[in-house]
Amino acid sequence: MFDPTVFDNLKVGMENAVYDLDSLDSRIEITQRIDRLEMSVMSREFAIQFRLTERPGVTAEIRLNADLNNLAAEILEIEDQIPGCVLLLSFYMEIREIETQCSQIEDLLTQIWKPDLRPLQTLSFVYGEKATTYQNKIELRFSRQINEDQMEDIPELLEHILLTLTELHKV
Repeated sequence: MFDPTVFDNLKVGMENAVYDLDSLDSRIEITQRIDRLEMSVMSREFAIQFRLTERPGVTAEIRLNADLNNLAAEILEIEDQIPGCVLLLSFYMEIREIETQCSQIEDLLTQIWKPDLRPLQTLSFVYGEKATTYQNKIELRFSRQINEDQMEDIPELLEHILLTLTELHKV
């Protein structure tokens, strides 16, 4: 019989909670879903993107990754290794005023999330076109992995993401 990994359990828990916000609560619209097994390096990746139903200008993404070391630690029950996944949260939005808006975004994310690591903002534009707006990819990285012990934290995590989406619309 198939014994699901930490990655599988977290993916299903996260996916179900996000789909409930879409189909049952109609608070969000899911815009993309990725479920990938990378055979060449034996890693797993799950990502789901969504935006607020009433305010589609900012998109959130939840990404879970498990590499070979994490999968092997669990499957082989290696002592002194705690299997888990890397959680990465990203937000995508257009901005016009780099200095002002990026600073506001960093302050906002720091206030809501109180992260261990500084939020990373990556700006892009189409070369050759006059840049009046920039695409901003905002990443929240965490200093530790997550595992099934954090399963109960998924609803609170999603509420923080929804609050972040709402507040980013004001920037």
